[in-house]
Amino acid sequence: MLKVLNIKNQTAPRPVTLLGFHLFYYLRIPLFLLIFILYSLTLIGNAIIVGLVSSNPSLHHPMFFFLSHLSLTDILLTTFIVPLMLCGILRGEVTLSVAGCITQFHFFAIALTSEILLLAVMSYDRYLAICNPLQYIVIMDKKFCVQLVTLCWLLSITTSVAMSSAISTLNFCGPNIIDHFFCDYFPILQLSCSDTSAVELEQILFAVPLVVSPIAFVVGTYIRIFITVLRIPSTLGKKKAVSTFSSHLTVVCTLFGTLISLYVAPPDGNYLNTNKIISMLYAVVTPLSNPIIYSLRNSEIRMAFKKYIGIRKTV
Repeated sequence: MLKVLNIKNQTAPRPVTLLGFHLFYYLRIPLFLLIFILYSLTLIGNAIIVGLVSSNPSLHHPMFFFLSHLSLTDILLTTFIVPLMLCGILRGEVTLSVAGCITQFHFFAIALTSEILLLAVMSYDRYLAICNPLQYIVIMDKKFCVQLVTLCWLLSITTSVAMSSAISTLNFCGPNIIDHFFCDYFPILQLSCSDTSAVELEQILFAVPLVVSPIAFVVGTYIRIFITVLRIPSTLGKKKAVSTFSSHLTVVCTLFGTLISLYVAPPDGNYLNTNKIISMLYAVVTPLSNPIIYSLRNSEIRMAFKKYIGIRKTV
């Protein structure tokens, strides 16, 4: 990790200042309370999912195993961003070192990439359950599920280390001011006085297999799923099939839609404010909505939670 943060400068670079929501400083108290409440609910909701899946034998199925890791990435994603954001809201701005800024991006990239890859794995799980149900149990055994999740985390960590290492070779001459509430990839590059073309090329090379390919894979699996569902003769059978993947599809559309609009859509005149709003969606809102949309609406999760509450009451 020290190698990753070895900033190659002859002199110590100036600290980075995150302006955050400085234009809304007069609303800092209600904004702080709102985000703090959302962050607390996110931690509680996702922690409940992780706890229920790990402790309840009835939830030891591939779908819930992947779901628990998705909840873990949501906890990490918000934790790497929101506490610093809350400090910035109260103070008006936050100052941290260049190494600290790259460190935040490093862990943020791990969590976000893991979430994207896990959603792709979960789409494959839904594809097998609907399109090849007879082979589902044989293919999605415990060993294979663990291998898939391990691969997601290893790819995320490796990619983040490579990108952070590349950024740390740049020179940062100052003034290091970012009009954002966290250290994202492009705002960090904009601070550099070095040629960033090689770093940007590396980012593209990583984005294709780890972002574009998972999105294309998810689209492909759902095309096959929709074709299979349309071939089911009974209306009841179609509704039952749709209920098995509708929550996952909602989460996929929410996350991928925000990421595409943030990193692919062309900037407009109000780009900075739009960027912050969209970033708020996948940093605060999406991690909170995941346990609500995907888990807490699931009958098996609800039954496990009610059983846990009942046990606690009797104790």
